[in-house]
Amino acid sequence: MRIIPIASGKGGVGKSLIAANLGVAFAQAGKKVVLVDLDLGASNLHLVIGRQAPKTGIGTFLNNTKIDFSNVIIETDIRNLRFIPGDTEIPGLANLKASQRNMLIKKLLSFKDDTDILLIDLGAGTHQSILDFFLLSGQGIIVTAPAVTAVLNAYVFLKNTVFRMMHTIFTPGTKAREYLDKARKERNGGYQRLYIPKILPEIKQIDNASYEVFVDHLSRFHPRLITNMIENPKDADVAMKIRRSCEEYLATKIEYLGVVYRDSLQDISLASRLPITLYKPGSVLSQAIYRIADKILQSADDHFPITDKEINESFMEAGMEAEVDFESKMEYVEDLLHSGVLSHGDLIETVKTQQIEINKLKKENNFLKTRLTRAFVQGFKI
Repeated sequence: MRIIPIASGKGGVGKSLIAANLGVAFAQAGKKVVLVDLDLGASNLHLVIGRQAPKTGIGTFLNNTKIDFSNVIIETDIRNLRFIPGDTEIPGLANLKASQRNMLIKKLLSFKDDTDILLIDLGAGTHQSILDFFLLSGQGIIVTAPAVTAVLNAYVFLKNTVFRMMHTIFTPGTKAREYLDKARKERNGGYQRLYIPKILPEIKQIDNASYEVFVDHLSRFHPRLITNMIENPKDADVAMKIRRSCEEYLATKIEYLGVVYRDSLQDISLASRLPITLYKPGSVLSQAIYRIADKILQSADDHFPITDKEINESFMEAGMEAEVDFESKMEYVEDLLHSGVLSHGDLIETVKTQQIEINKLKKENNFLKTRLTRAFVQGFKI
């Protein structure tokens, strides 16, 4: 059974859209899929696949373990696709206890005998339980958007994931754990300015056994990136920022699965209670999902370590796909205009909406530039 956790550094980047439609694509390819909503506390994956709000879900099970876990599994109308909903109405559910997390992992892993793909839609952010679920696979997917804050949070998520891995491997009582705990304490419990390539040589010197175990795990960890909600081919380039930061500060390689353009049809498909891959399988968005699904299915689940050549090829391919999809998107808009489905007024409204998004991004950029300038000046004075 292949485990594919899907996460994001922040909400609002379309993570659940990606998860639900990948589940449909895998199921249509003949794979037996279990789609799990682990965005606990903000569960809405059922809406994307066109289901009513579930009466029972993971939250119900965690709060009453006498319930058989099989009772929260839903057989969908989509062949080969089963769904496990989360819960939105149980306070504190997003912060799982260690015992709850371990029990849930055990239940999910029990699907291995009759499931090809376990697709897990995780919550946004870097809570410990989210990181642990993401680490169930060495090839988890991180979804981002072109916005500066989304890119930054995607990197922060990956950084916390790598340090969570380190914290788990460096068991209490080892010199490596003492080193890590001391380093965190000096930084008020965080990992600011604590970079893997810098600290690994020191850990190797004081605790080679722990060092070897961590390096082995790190070599089999290469998350995959999807940039969602892009508007033009240049938006695909934001992935390079995450790649450079991961390689320079985390000694981690990421693979670029591809890009997905923003599509107003998604809102219509939600209103129609159908995943867009079923509502409009020929749309640019749907075709991007199918392309990403094919890449995942064609790759080996245990393909470690990934080479620099393969990484470079994945980024080059994503760039070319962004160009091709943009042309297809423009042709599609022209067809809608000529057919009368899309009026000039609709087009004008779309442009206005995009302009608002652009202005928002400019404000975010100016805000971050101001903060960086202040930080630089203060550091210079010190």
